[in-house]
Amino acid sequence: MADMIISKSKTKESVKECNVSGEFYTALDIKVRELIAGAEKRAMDNGRKTVRPYDL
Repeated sequence: MADMIISKSKTKESVKECNVSGEFYTALDIKVRELIAGAEKRAMDNGRKTVRPYDL
């Protein structure tokens, strides 16, 4: 897999009351990549080359 999109340190800072397993970061990175791919597809399907918040 390519470099992670998410920041492990920022993710850990965001989780206030639980520990974060090593596998969580990989799973989160996969979900973020899926969201980005879906947003890009929606933008392209709508004739745009700019991904916007509502594409999520």
